[in-house]
Amino acid sequence: MENANKKTLTLQIAITAILLAICIVSQIFKSLSVYITGPIVNLCIIIVTMSAGLMWGIILSVITPITAYLIAASPVMSAVPGIIPLIMLGNAVLSLMVYFVFRPSVSDQKPLLSVRSIVTAILSCVAKGLIMGLTIALWLLPTFIPAESPLRGKLPVFQTTFSITQFITALIGFVYFFIIWKALCKALKL
Repeated sequence: MENANKKTLTLQIAITAILLAICIVSQIFKSLSVYITGPIVNLCIIIVTMSAGLMWGIILSVITPITAYLIAASPVMSAVPGIIPLIMLGNAVLSLMVYFVFRPSVSDQKPLLSVRSIVTAILSCVAKGLIMGLTIALWLLPTFIPAESPLRGKLPVFQTTFSITQFITALIGFVYFFIIWKALCKALKL
């Protein structure tokens, strides 16, 4: 029994490490478009939560904003570092929604692509976008970007990025998930 637990833990760590590596590589391209990096990071959070569990989804949710900051910090992240824990929160909300709302809709021999799974995926994306929109776009940025800062003129762009764009990139991450999940399950023997 103990050997089986060690194998499971080893698999969970390996899956999380591989997905973290994928996130880090994608973050190198962050300056090209958030629509490249965002869906990949969201996909990795969804996959790790579905395959390794909630704890690992939360861990990836916390680590990825830190690696994004270290690899290619945006001007707004540098100006308002308080954004980092709120991005972690948004990612964690996605992981929680995947674990408690989406996962039950596709487990136990239920079809992967169904009305229920699509609705729960969309709800998961809405929750992430809403949390980040309320905390970052509507509260943090307007409160902590000084009126005299040149970033203040870009506030509407930042607000869109940390609300609507978060919803869209999470949605794209789910589309990728629906495409690759069955093959991934076979490869990982899940």
